Amino acid sequence: MAGLTGQRPIRLALVDDDPLVRAGLRILLGGSPDIEVVAEGGDGAEAVALVDAHWPDVVLMDVRMPRVDGLVATRRIRARPSAPQVIVLTTFHADEYVLEALRGGASGFLLKDTPPREIIAAVRTVAAGAATLSPTVIRRLIDHLADPAAGPRRERARAGLAGLTDREREVAVAIGQGRSNAEIGTELGMSVATVKGHVSRLLAKLGLNNRVQIALLVHDAELPG
Repeated sequence: MAGLTGQRPIRLALVDDDPLVRAGLRILLGGSPDIEVVAEGGDGAEAVALVDAHWPDVVLMDVRMPRVDGLVATRRIRARPSAPQVIVLTTFHADEYVLEALRGGASGFLLKDTPPREIIAAVRTVAAGAATLSPTVIRRLIDHLADPAAGPRRERARAGLAGLTDREREVAVAIGQGRSNAEIGTELGMSVATVKGHVSRLLAKLGLNNRVQIALLVHDAELPG
């Protein structure tokens, strides 16, 4: 079945230990012509298996589940070659597990009471390779949570960023401030294509999956922003 643009639909996997939640999401998301629900699972172990079996583009992942939770599953999935994007689901605005899932490679998070139109938009956004939340939201999460590992994490983050060029560091700080590629280009006097090149090199140098993780690293290092 072709999507809205004539391209194949976004392949989506749903992972939640509540069958009613999965059913609701399946009805909601499966009704969109450019989204196809290709698999469902009830915990993190099933999530990893269904990714290997069905190759979804996006996984909508509950955080708190029995056996293997969404945090562990997200890390395992995102470590795979050609890994799908992951959006984590939570019932809390400031769930410490959400922050860890973002560090593990998730592209964003959604509250379970998010309006249907926004859930569909989020799936489309991450399928296109973008994040579903701004670094401003990440900062609110971080500021709300006590983090006993902040000191060691700060040292590790600063060590990782120490190998960047001055320009790469400027781009990283701008990402941490929530700037888009266009805004970074205007601010630093570069084309959008050049900014994208710097972002790609940052991800490769730092061993990260997405812009969200760059923003988290900048925050951890306590760079000005």
